[in-house]
Order: sequence, then C-alpha cells, then structure tokens
Amino acid sequence: MKIDVLTVLPELLESPFAHSIMKRAQEKGLLEVQVHPLRKWAVNKYGMVDDYQYGGGAGMVMMCEPLANAIDELQSARPYDEIIYMTPDGERFNQKTANQLSLKENLLIICGHYKGIDERIREHYVTKEISIGDYVLSGGELAAAVVVDAVGRLLPGVLNDETSALTDSFQDNLLAPPVYTRPADFRGWKVPDILLQGDPKKVEEWRYEQSMQRTKEKRPDLLDE
Repeated sequence: MKIDVLTVLPELLESPFAHSIMKRAQEKGLLEVQVHPLRKWAVNKYGMVDDYQYGGGAGMVMMCEPLANAIDELQSARPYDEIIYMTPDGERFNQKTANQLSLKENLLIICGHYKGIDERIREHYVTKEISIGDYVLSGGELAAAVVVDAVGRLLPGVLNDETSALTDSFQDNLLAPPVYTRPADFRGWKVPDILLQGDPKKVEEWRYEQSMQRTKEKRPDLLDE
C-alpha cells in the first residue's frame, strides 16, 4: 500500500512513521508513506498557501491553487482509490473504516489547517472526509497519523501474528476481553483459573463472555449497532 500525505507541517509527521510497527511495515515493503510539504506548490516565493476568507471573519483558509496543483501532480504518478480530507466535520473514523481502507492500494490524505481548505477542493477532489472525534486539533497531521497507523497495522504481514488484529476491540463490535500474563499470582491478585487450565474451547467461550460483559458496561452503543 502507498499512502501520500499532503501537509503544511511535514515535521509533525516525522516521528509517527519512523518507529515501531509503522517503521517495520515500511522496512518490509508492505507500506510506503510519503509526506509532501504543501509549500512545494506555493503560489509565490514566500511559500504562500493560505489567504483570508471571502466574506470576512477570523482565520486563514488553505488556498485552491496550491492544493489543486499538488493533487494533480501526485495523481499523475498514480491513481488514488481515495482522496481523504481530515476534518472535524467528516465521517467518524472507526475500525470498520480502517478495515475498508486497508484493502485499498493508493491513498492520498490531505491535512487541514487554519480554518480549513477552500470548499472547491472538497467538491472537486476529495472522495472521503474523516474525523477522529468531536473536537478540533491545530491541524490534521495528528489525525492523519492515527488513520495511517490504524490502517497500516491491518496489512497482511505487518503484525507478527496476523490473528492479533482480528481479536482487537471493535473488530466484531465488541470490546476486547481482559488479558493477563506471568506471574499467575501477583500480590495475591490471581489470573482466572480458566486461563490456566489449557482448554482452548473454554478459554474462547470465557473471552467471548468477558467481551460481551465489558461492552455492555463500557460501550452498550456498540451492541445497538
């Protein structure tokens, strides 16, 4: 999978893709993430990519010309399955969306900034709008990093045990069950006996029951879905 990220602050994305699972995914050749500084397509030598909004009001707006020129150039190199705009008023990002995007080959993510991007870019280029929550960040970079991480870890071969992702929270609209590791008795706090008995069928039944109970207590809305 190839993911291009278009941003006015590429420095914010240096660390998230250079460590841990995202780093290993790229080293294995399973994922390629390329961050593009929007100022490369600035309208003047001063790096201008934003301007005052028509009609007045506080806050700057990311201009049409740099964004359109950037998207056109990047699209000429590869066709995108989705051109995604990270925005607070987009579709709420969840595991189902991550699963769907993990099946794509080429994605372009536009990181919003300031008051957002000129609406004409949303109308003529953007195919999917995503929000990671009902709050506003300083820009779309951190949100884009969340999406890339959630999608990238689902690619076959990225995780050492591919079945691990299948048992994560939200994969089946349930929260994951409690997990334990050694020692079996720590300060008198004991691991449930069923996990120590070596019966895989009973363990799976216990985990499902725990997932249901945890979901009912913490996220009953998931069961409604």
